[in-house]
Amino acid sequence: MRKIIMGAALVLTTAVLTGCGSDASPAPADKTATSAQPKAKAKPESGSDEVKHEVTLEVLGTGTTSVYYNLDTNKMEQVQLPWKKISTITLTTDAEKKVGLGVSVVPGSVTGSDGMLHAAPCVITVDGKKVADNQDGKSDKMCEFKVK
Repeated sequence: MRKIIMGAALVLTTAVLTGCGSDASPAPADKTATSAQPKAKAKPESGSDEVKHEVTLEVLGTGTTSVYYNLDTNKMEQVQLPWKKISTITLTTDAEKKVGLGVSVVPGSVTGSDGMLHAAPCVITVDGKKVADNQDGKSDKMCEFKVK
């Protein structure tokens, strides 16, 4: 149990630091995730430079688990699966529009069919388009994406 908590703390720390403006781009979950940057959902109003995107974080499966996420805030919750969090991300500065704003979800462990603990499946969608996943829980990486 201590190893799981320490591992989750390490992953959460990495997610927080990544979301705080690191210039290094993480390796994408798959090649289609990086090439498919969603279009801006809402056009800027006249006189406004804001760009808005609807971002959905999901952790799939059954039972309960801990979920760490960085969306509109950095937070950890004990949740009932399946779990979903939806928020509208507003990019207002030139830096946010150029570099992007990092969003991520670190799924907790769930018991697999083999009786072993595995990462729960996670998915990130932006404006209705899937941009990141952890290959149905087969990857030990968190789901993360930079919204531009």
